[in-house]
Amino acid sequence: MNEKQRLINLELAARLPPDDSRPAVLHAAMRYSALAGGKRLRPILTIAAAEAVGASPHVALVPALAVEILHTYTLIHDDLPCMDDDDLRRGRPTLHKAYDEATALLAGDALLTLAFEWLAGVQAPPPYAANQLSIELATAAGSRGVIGGQMEDIANTGKSASESVVEYIHSHKTGLLILAAVRMGAISAGADKRTLAAVTAYGTNAGLAFQIADDILNATSSPEQLGKPAGSDRTQGKTTWISVHGLEASRREAKRLADQAIDSLKGLPGQTDPLRAIARHMVERSR
Repeated sequence: MNEKQRLINLELAARLPPDDSRPAVLHAAMRYSALAGGKRLRPILTIAAAEAVGASPHVALVPALAVEILHTYTLIHDDLPCMDDDDLRRGRPTLHKAYDEATALLAGDALLTLAFEWLAGVQAPPPYAANQLSIELATAAGSRGVIGGQMEDIANTGKSASESVVEYIHSHKTGLLILAAVRMGAISAGADKRTLAAVTAYGTNAGLAFQIADDILNATSSPEQLGKPAGSDRTQGKTTWISVHGLEASRREAKRLADQAIDSLKGLPGQTDPLRAIARHMVERSR
């Protein structure tokens, strides 16, 4: 992961608009958030999925970068005062604190748009439609994906949550972008139908496992460990897996989902060890 993080950070720094180009403040704000570090989990998954199909990681590089800057836009907007009103992200002030709310809003919009500008220059190989990568990301990010999950999260804050509600929020707000990341990697590599189905099963289970693990960390870690507020889910009355199922059951479910994700990789033609290791890391991580 460290090797892939370095690659992604270098490519993002080279491809993002320079902070001395007009409008300089906006471009500086975009770079502030996009280059703030972080796990780079989603783009690493995109690259690892291409490798699991048997392709070079470079075929999935631009799609991976597009996934990452779209993810960054979601974090910027999620931190805004009208959403979670958080002050800390990746160990430093959130964008609206470092700049201002209007700049943060526009920087998020610009990163979202830039993700599809980058994807527009990439054609998916046969048997896929040339624009399949854009379709995958747009579907995961829209009202039936990340944005829909965020809306349901807001609507259910402070309410008594049901199992179906928390599963919808987690699978849409977080899970579908992780699923899109691995599917885009496999599609970039020209995966056949069976291979894409296996990668899809991996992404579905791993995406939900990741968010359950995130709930656990929010409840059990410190802000210093996380690089963002800890305990905020409970303080804000958020709908989480823990609030519905409890802490120990959440731990068991995260592990079960990670194991299922790993099992789905059997028989893939390429190098699957990175995807296996990432699934384990998702539920064993400390931040």
